[in-house]
Amino acid sequence: MQNSLFTRKFSLNIKGKIFELNSPKIMGILNATPDSFFKDSRVNTVTQILHKAEKMLDEGAHILDIGGFSTRPNAEEVSIEEEITRILPLIDAISREFPEAIVSIDTFRSKVAKQAIEAGASIINDISGGQADSDMFEAVVQLKVPYIMMHMRGTPTTMMKNVTYENVVKEVVQFFSQQVSILKKMGHNDIIIDPGFGFSKTIEQNYELLKHLNHLQMVGCPILIGVSRKTMIYKLLKTTPEMALNGTNILNFASLEKGARILRVHDVKESRETIELFSAIYN
Repeated sequence: MQNSLFTRKFSLNIKGKIFELNSPKIMGILNATPDSFFKDSRVNTVTQILHKAEKMLDEGAHILDIGGFSTRPNAEEVSIEEEITRILPLIDAISREFPEAIVSIDTFRSKVAKQAIEAGASIINDISGGQADSDMFEAVVQLKVPYIMMHMRGTPTTMMKNVTYENVVKEVVQFFSQQVSILKKMGHNDIIIDPGFGFSKTIEQNYELLKHLNHLQMVGCPILIGVSRKTMIYKLLKTTPEMALNGTNILNFASLEKGARILRVHDVKESRETIELFSAIYN
């Protein structure tokens, strides 16, 4: 569904096929971790992930994002070996059961990314924007897959100690301009940017960034938004992640109005409905 707000055309090359981003897309979250902040997103067995993946695909997910390292604040570190052990059987199972599904690997480690792509994933989603692993950009270029670059300072363990900005919007734009330029000079152009809501930002900074989200369009890359059931919603509303779906849909709608092309969510059906209503207004 074409949208009149999206005047700039974007597309990705995914395994030799063109994936257009001229209308909003949905990325469903599948966490192969025991401690993700929203318990309903956790999957630990092949049976669980196949059931959840099928449900998300049936409800309209365009991408399935699988992660084996919890990135909530103060999350515990896990080894590369443990992360690989968590995600590889799940990616392999989805690739076999749903061969047309587009799978993204949520990792900031190049070794994990490489093995995930070999197992059937076709997008790398890096919360560190290439800062945590000096080999990540080389891996992205070598693998020739779309790369999601998120803004974060530090690590999931330390990120909330790094929340001092003179101008959060300006500094996030500068970060992306620098990192995107580096990767493009290496010959890679399939890049998506994610402002990293909840990562090394206070609640107030999150909303300042959302208010001016359209400024990120000057970077020249499609924008992915991940606000689903996050602290910026449930703490502001004095509730819980389980009760934050309504707030999620409202912020997703606001993000679409400011140019977001991909919504990373726990709740696919509700996000699809949000997009349908948005498109009915702005088409």
